[in-house]
Amino acid sequence: MSNSPNRRGIMVGLFIIVGLVFLLAAILAIGNLRETFVRKIGVTVIFDDVSGLQSGNNIWFSGVKIGTVSKLKFLPHSKVSVIMKIDRKSVPYIHKDAKVKLGTDGLIGNKILIIYGGTEKFSEVAEGDTLGVEETFSTEDMMNTFQENNKNFLVISENLKTMSQRLLDGQGSIGKLMTDETLYNSLGATIITLHKASLSAESMMSSLNDFSKTINKKGTLPDQILNDTIIYGTLKRSALRIKNLTDTANILLSNLKAASENPKSPMGVILHDEQAGTALKATIKQLESSSKKLDEDLEGLQHSFPMKKYFKKKAKEDAKALMK
Repeated sequence: MSNSPNRRGIMVGLFIIVGLVFLLAAILAIGNLRETFVRKIGVTVIFDDVSGLQSGNNIWFSGVKIGTVSKLKFLPHSKVSVIMKIDRKSVPYIHKDAKVKLGTDGLIGNKILIIYGGTEKFSEVAEGDTLGVEETFSTEDMMNTFQENNKNFLVISENLKTMSQRLLDGQGSIGKLMTDETLYNSLGATIITLHKASLSAESMMSSLNDFSKTINKKGTLPDQILNDTIIYGTLKRSALRIKNLTDTANILLSNLKAASENPKSPMGVILHDEQAGTALKATIKQLESSSKKLDEDLEGLQHSFPMKKYFKKKAKEDAKALMK
């Protein structure tokens, strides 16, 4: 009977100890305090703005949580030094040229630090090293950008609205083209004409292509002109003669022009001297009257008695010759 109180106390003590063990395990599981016993190294990174980062926030590398933020402190020039505690088992994979950037755990979750990059040309990080920082856009920067984009979108929308209204009203070249049927038909006719012109040009190019093919074909005129030295020489001499005739004609015209402009030359006297012109006209009139009188005399001579018989005989001979 004396052992019963002692046994009861022992049982109570065992239940209390077991309860404390379960309570400690629950606290460690819920608070993730087991990492307190993991060996870590301290690595520093310096930010201009940590955007709400706090001690205890997680650190990620390649999608794996490898540590937490240990401490934040201010530096001169509004800098913030962040000390990260990183698991030693991840140290061999993080090199000194790796970068650190701010991120969020989800869309609006807690701030986190993300370590990325690094090459094997550099050694692994060690206690007290400082990693580089990549500047990132914060949520506020993104909202400001969205706001600016919204303003620009509103301006673009207003411009599109104005342009569409002007098109509906038939203003501008495009508006007139859309509303003026005559202009539209003219443009259509122009396009058809251009299409026909392009077809004609294509046909002409085909003809030129065919002609170019016949140039080197033996026996054709282009081949004879290009390759026959006799024909080529004849054409060359003909061209030279034409050139000489042209030069001679030019000289003759020049001489005639000079003679006509010289009042002392016969042509110049005829062209510039009124008296000579009047005399020339009178001479021409006299010649005309003399010629007319000569015709009358010859007509009278044909009807005179001595010559009348001769002309009748000649007329009969001419008639017989025509009948033969």
